[in-house]
Amino acid sequence: MRNATLRQLKTFEAVARHLSFSRAAEELHLTQPAVSTQIRTLEGHVGATLFEQLGKKTFLTQAGAELLPFSRAIILQFEEAEAAMAQHRGISGGRLDVAVISAGDYFFPQLMVAFARRHPGVQLNLTVHNREELLGQLAANRTDLAVMVRPPSQDTQNDAFAPHPYVIVAAPQHALAAAGREPIALRELMRHPFVVRERGSDTWHSMEDAFGPRLAELQVAMEIKSTETIKQAVIAGIGLGFLSAHTIGREVASGSLVVLPVERFPLMLNWYVVHRREKRLPPVASAFRQFLLDDGAEWIGRLIPTAGG
Repeated sequence: MRNATLRQLKTFEAVARHLSFSRAAEELHLTQPAVSTQIRTLEGHVGATLFEQLGKKTFLTQAGAELLPFSRAIILQFEEAEAAMAQHRGISGGRLDVAVISAGDYFFPQLMVAFARRHPGVQLNLTVHNREELLGQLAANRTDLAVMVRPPSQDTQNDAFAPHPYVIVAAPQHALAAAGREPIALRELMRHPFVVRERGSDTWHSMEDAFGPRLAELQVAMEIKSTETIKQAVIAGIGLGFLSAHTIGREVASGSLVVLPVERFPLMLNWYVVHRREKRLPPVASAFRQFLLDDGAEWIGRLIPTAGG
């Protein structure tokens, strides 16, 4: 073990977490053969096989299961050492690690670039996840800051920094998209099919907030994991959509989607910037968190289309 490297341990931890060489390669930005080489080299140092293949599935061996907690502890020690040394580099020499839910990838790069312009030399790293994956990033200390709509209730510092509206959208030719309509009642929406995000997603939970017990009445034409695909399905006339207003600005501006004037809409939630309560944030992460609290709402507000637009 004395010749094992940190890179080999990180590769092993990623494969063990995903139980997949290909998913670990994607996360680490490596080729699958490179991941396999790292694992074989580590197995040579350990003197034991760490994974076994049964059919199409990958499993940890007993040796791999025993090595995993030690690997994670070593990786965490290095990350804590890096964070401690970052205190001495200041903002400009730091690396900003931020993870966001999928709706955030429509605007968050603009925020990070605006921050970087104020602090030349900052290295930017943005990853996009669904809510479950994002919580895993926080729990495993793989990101400094997380940006989401529904933060955890324990062990994290959660600060709202901008409103996050959800709206009902339709294709311009939809029967409910007639210009000058009065607010549309929820009961009228129930007569029309919807294209929705998957159950358990952050957007689905927002739909539960918006529709309450009436959600059970919703006619679900399609359930899709991709916001982009939902937009295309709505544009094609398959059904109505319930989406974050921050994800549809381009389509509304081009006229391919219309925001419907529905009673009790938009549903107004909040964007939160989140970090583990006990985590010592590097200066660059602390500065970016303050940037979001001070200026995030103004930046994001420019992306909100209006009903009928």
